[in-house]
Amino acid sequence: MFADQAKIYVRSGKGGDGHVSFRREKYVPAGGPDGGDGGHGGDVIFEVDEGLNTLIDFRHIRKYRAGDGEEGDKRNCRGRDGEDVVIKVPAGTVIKEAQSGQVITDMSGDNKRYTLLKGGRGGSGNQHYATSSMQAPKYAQPGQPAQELELLLELKVIADVGLVGFPNVGKSTLLARVTNAKPKIANYHFTTLNPNLGVVDLDGTKGFVIADIPGLIEGASEGVGLGHEFLRHIERTKVIIHIVDAAGTEGRDPVQDIYTINQELAAYNPQIAKLPQVIAANKIDAIYDSQSEVLDRIRKEFEPSGIPIFPISAVSGQGVKELLYHVSQMLEEINEEPTVFAQEYFPEKTAGDPEEAFTVTYDEAAQEYVVEGPLIEKMLGYTNLDSEKGFTFFQKFLKNNGILDKLEVLGIKEGDTVRMYGLSFDYYK
Repeated sequence: MFADQAKIYVRSGKGGDGHVSFRREKYVPAGGPDGGDGGHGGDVIFEVDEGLNTLIDFRHIRKYRAGDGEEGDKRNCRGRDGEDVVIKVPAGTVIKEAQSGQVITDMSGDNKRYTLLKGGRGGSGNQHYATSSMQAPKYAQPGQPAQELELLLELKVIADVGLVGFPNVGKSTLLARVTNAKPKIANYHFTTLNPNLGVVDLDGTKGFVIADIPGLIEGASEGVGLGHEFLRHIERTKVIIHIVDAAGTEGRDPVQDIYTINQELAAYNPQIAKLPQVIAANKIDAIYDSQSEVLDRIRKEFEPSGIPIFPISAVSGQGVKELLYHVSQMLEEINEEPTVFAQEYFPEKTAGDPEEAFTVTYDEAAQEYVVEGPLIEKMLGYTNLDSEKGFTFFQKFLKNNGILDKLEVLGIKEGDTVRMYGLSFDYYK
C-alpha cells in the first residue's frame, strides 16, 4: 500500500541534572564542591534517505524518543550525553506541526539533514556555584526538560513535470516509453497507486524529471477516492502534461474530462491551476484520422487559451518526441528553482527556552504579585531558602534574571507581597 502521509510523535532528550557532592579525602578535611555537570539530552534529527520513496515505515513506528542525558557525578564527573534519534525520510518530505498544519521544514534540495528538536542542556553541578562567600553550595542546576511535538509528514514528489488525467488515459504507458521508469500498468481505475518518477533524456537539450501522478476522479479535491493523497504530488511541478483519451475508449468526452480535472486541481490549490499546461491527446492510433472531429473540438476549445495540443500515441510513440521537446522548451523559459516550502512553524521559539520562561502578574483579588513559570519552579526546587546563603542566592537570581525589574514595571512598592508557588515574600529593596 502506498503511503504519503503519516502522523508521528517525537521527543528530544532531557538534560541530566547537575550533581551535589563534596570532596571527601583522608587528608582533605574541608574539601570543596566537586559535583559534576549533567549530560546533554539527545537531538531529534531528520535525514533524507535516497533509497526510500514512501512513508510506509511510519505506519508501524509512530513514536521516536532521543536519549536523556545522565546526571553528573562526584569528582567533577560529567554525565554522559543522551543519544540522538535520526529519522530517515524520502526526499520531498514536508514536516509540519500536526495541530496547526504549519511547515517546519521541507526535506528537499540541499536540505538533507535537519535538527528539528534540540535536547535539553545538562545542569551545572554545585562546583560552579562556589564563591568566596559561599564555599559549600548545596544546590545544583537541574537539566533542561525535553521538547516534544506531534508531527505530520507529507511526501510531495519532486518533479519538473506532472502527468495528470483520468485513469486509463495512458499516463503510465507514456512514462514507461519516455523514461527508464517501469510503472505497473493494468486496465482498472486507480491503476497507479504510487507516483512514479522518471528522467527524460533528450538529444541536444536539457533533460527533466517527470512524474506520473495517479489517476484522478471527479471529487478528488474533496478527498474522494485517493484524491488528496495524489494531488499533493502536483504541488512541486512547473509544467503539467494533461493526458486525455482522444479515442474515447472509456466512453467519456475528452473535452469534459479536461475541464473536470482542471476544476479538481483549482479546488485543491488555485496555484496548481495556474501552472503552464500542455494537452496530450493520446490514443490517436485507435482512431482513423489524426484530424478527427474530437481533435478539432479539443483544439477549438483550448488553443485560444494558449494551451498547445499534441496528438500522440503512447503505445507507438507517434508525436511523443514533439511533445517532449516542447515541454523542455517551456521549462527553459520558466527556469525557476524547484518549489521548496518555506518554514512557518519554529519549534525553538514555540517551546521557548525553559531557562527564560516565567511570568510576572498582579492578582487583584489577593492584592499580591505572582511570579510563576518553569524557571521559577526549578529554582525553588534546588535552592535552600532556610539558609542565609541560599536566600542570598535566591535574591541574586531574581535580580540577574530581570524578575525584579518586571515587578517594578508593574508598580511594586516596599512591603508588598510576592507569591511564588505557595511561598510568599515581602518586597524590600
